[in-house]
Amino acid sequence: MDGLRLIAAHFSLPAAARLWHLWGAAFSYWSPAMSRDTTIALIRRYLEAFNAKSSEDMLACLSDDVAHDINQGEREIGKEKFRWFNAKMTRHYDEELGDIAIMVDDSGNRAAAEFTVRGTYLSTDEGLPEANGQHYSLPAGIFFEIDDDLISRVTMSYNLTDWTAQVKAG
Repeated sequence: MDGLRLIAAHFSLPAAARLWHLWGAAFSYWSPAMSRDTTIALIRRYLEAFNAKSSEDMLACLSDDVAHDINQGEREIGKEKFRWFNAKMTRHYDEELGDIAIMVDDSGNRAAAEFTVRGTYLSTDEGLPEANGQHYSLPAGIFFEIDDDLISRVTMSYNLTDWTAQVKAG
């Protein structure tokens, strides 16, 4: 539990916010943070593993109970579900991330990466247009939460309407 949530559990929200503003640094030991540089290195390692198509190296960056928020889908919990999701994605898509910008908050506990996804639609994914090797390129992003030096949340965001239009256009 981070320091602000710990304070908010015992005080009203306005009082907790005032206390955090005045004494936040004193409460930081309740939420050990990674340094910004360490978090940047972790996120970079994860994204490099994606581009290398190394699911095992991606999984090594994740906590066992990682929360994975699938774009326009459900939240899945755990490395095994993440492994299954990656295998499914590999069957249907060949993607590479470029133009990567990594941003990290001061605590090192939250991060985001913005990038361009360049890919090929290899085989038809259920509920989506038919695949025949179409190429696509679109902006996307991932939000991350970091706990105990590992990624504990991955929230993917991209414009499915844009992707669908590109794939339908061939």
